[in-house]
Amino acid sequence: MKTWLKILAIGLLFYLHIGGMLFDVPRLNIVNETVRATYFHVPMWFGMCFLFSLSLYNAILYLRKPLAEYDVRAEAFAHVGLAFGILGILTGMIWANYTWGSPWHGDPKQNGAAIACLVYLAYFVLRGSVENHEQKARLSAVYNIFAFAAMVPLIFIIPRMTSSMHPGSGGNPGFNMYDLDSRMRLVLYPATAGWFIVGYWIASLRIKIKTIEEKLLDLEHETSR
Repeated sequence: MKTWLKILAIGLLFYLHIGGMLFDVPRLNIVNETVRATYFHVPMWFGMCFLFSLSLYNAILYLRKPLAEYDVRAEAFAHVGLAFGILGILTGMIWANYTWGSPWHGDPKQNGAAIACLVYLAYFVLRGSVENHEQKARLSAVYNIFAFAAMVPLIFIIPRMTSSMHPGSGGNPGFNMYDLDSRMRLVLYPATAGWFIVGYWIASLRIKIKTIEEKLLDLEHETSR
C-alpha cells in the first residue's frame, strides 16, 4: 500500500474516535447516546462485505488461472473479513444490550450474521484439512464462491423477509429514515472509508508474510535436495 493511504487511514480512524465520541448526535427514544455505536458497528459490516468481495474476486481469478498468489490473496482477505465480521457481531451485541435489554435476542439479523461467520470459519477448516496445496487452493476457491453466495441472503435478504427488530430489516426503517442525519454522515462515511483502508492494509501485510513464508519453504526444499 502507498504511504499516503496508510496516513489517510490513521487520520480517518483518529477522526472517527474523536467525532464519534464528541460530535452531537440525534436524541432518540431508547437509543439515546448509544446511536454512536453506528460509527463502529455499521462500518465493520461494510468492511466485512468489502473484504469478502475481494476474497471472492481472487478465488474466481484462481479458478480461471491457478496461480498461488491468487489463493494467498483470497485467504488473506477472507481472514481479515471474518475478523471484521466477528467485531461487527460484538459491537452489535454491546449496542443490543442497551437498546434491546440483552446482548443476544435471537434476532434474524443476529442469527444470520453468526451463521455467515460460521460458514467462513468452515472455509479455514477446509483449508486446514487438505495437505496438497493445489487441491486445497482449488477446493477453497470453489467453497469461497458458495460461502459468499450464502452470506448475502443470510445478512441482507432473509432478515428483511422476517420479523426483525434490526433497523432496515423485517419492515423496520433503515438508519436513513430516523437517525442518520447530516451530522452523523460527517463521521460515518469517513469511518467506513477508514475501515476499508485498514482492512485492506492488514490483508496486504498478511499476503506479504505468507508470500515470504512460501519462498522460504521453497528455498528449504531446494537446499535439502
